[in-house]
Amino acid sequence: MLKKKIAVIGSGAAGCFCAVNILENAPECEVFMFEASASMMTKLSFTGGGRCNITNTFEAFDDFKKIYPRGYNLMRALFFEFNNNDVFSWFSKHNLELYAQDDGRVFPVSNNAFQVVETLKKYMLNYGVKIFLKHCLTALSCKDEKFLLTFNDNENFSQLFDYVVITTGGGNSPKFFEMFQRLGIEIISPAPSLFSFKIKSNLLTALQGQTKENCSLMLAGQKFHSRGGILITHFGFSGPAVLTLSSYASRFFFQNNYKGDLVVNWVDKTQDETISLLNGIIKKYPQKNVCALHLDGFSSKLWEFLLTRAEIPLNRKYSELGKKLINKLVLTLTSDVYHISGRGQSGGEFVTSGGVDLKSVNKKNLEAKTVKNLFFAGEVLDIDAITGGYNLQAAWTTAKIVSNNFLSSNNA
Repeated sequence: MLKKKIAVIGSGAAGCFCAVNILENAPECEVFMFEASASMMTKLSFTGGGRCNITNTFEAFDDFKKIYPRGYNLMRALFFEFNNNDVFSWFSKHNLELYAQDDGRVFPVSNNAFQVVETLKKYMLNYGVKIFLKHCLTALSCKDEKFLLTFNDNENFSQLFDYVVITTGGGNSPKFFEMFQRLGIEIISPAPSLFSFKIKSNLLTALQGQTKENCSLMLAGQKFHSRGGILITHFGFSGPAVLTLSSYASRFFFQNNYKGDLVVNWVDKTQDETISLLNGIIKKYPQKNVCALHLDGFSSKLWEFLLTRAEIPLNRKYSELGKKLINKLVLTLTSDVYHISGRGQSGGEFVTSGGVDLKSVNKKNLEAKTVKNLFFAGEVLDIDAITGGYNLQAAWTTAKIVSNNFLSSNNA
């Protein structure tokens, strides 16, 4: 019996995981992997600061919409077939142990992303995946219910394929997507997600390296908001709360040239709660200078910066503030507005929103509705998440779902 030939386009996390699982499900198949660059799993090798935040415990959120701004309904459904606990089990079975931090993020015990890469490479080689680097797909056509692939050398690959799985990630050019649009597949223009904010303020950027935990952010005039820590950088704001907000508002920023007004609540409290905190200090330490005693969680430098923003003299005593200055300080602490002038690290984003419209794929197996035996997995789909291992979980989940299409009769 002739072996079924499967082409996996893209050698990132989703592509490699899919290839391994296809051959575990159906070892009688032949899997060919094509990668446009000169190396495999490049992004995976340095994700999570080189530690590889491989998934999350999902204990911090009770709503998939808070995790996956785009694709939450699909991810919720697919989790019944392959979830974060299954990731633990899969990698343990393949001799890579994982552990969860208190914040829910999951890493390999070695804290080394290369161990994840090497684990996937090992099993791909063991199972006989045929790997072709520097092969950039430029055309895909159907011939007698099989697929003909053309790569960047403008020559057709010599073999026809029974199935094609697209796992090229999120950074694809409009020209790349055109070949799928011609097949009736809808594409949502890719846009960066998980990026920092550029803020033009010499006084703010002089605080480079300062952090503040437990803040809340929102975009003025919009419904997007987030909570978490902020990091002040040489160009503006970064940190978990900023990255989360950029994820939620990815499409808004894309449509508005990455500009908007950021409202920072430095204390993550209401104005009444903040007034109560300040009144407590005034009552207990009336003779203290405002710059000498600050609310919990603030560094001296950041506190002085915010006092200056509120136009409060640093040598003023708490008992001398008066109602007007207290109100100005409360407004600064709870509704501090900064104009976002762009992305802080243009071109350095790890995640994009957009890609293959989920309406164009079968929700049960991620096969294109208009082209039989053409599948999509990973970030090439319009699925993206906030930071914390959730994007890699989407890669593992969607890749596993696609691989399940190739269950052999012995495993079915």
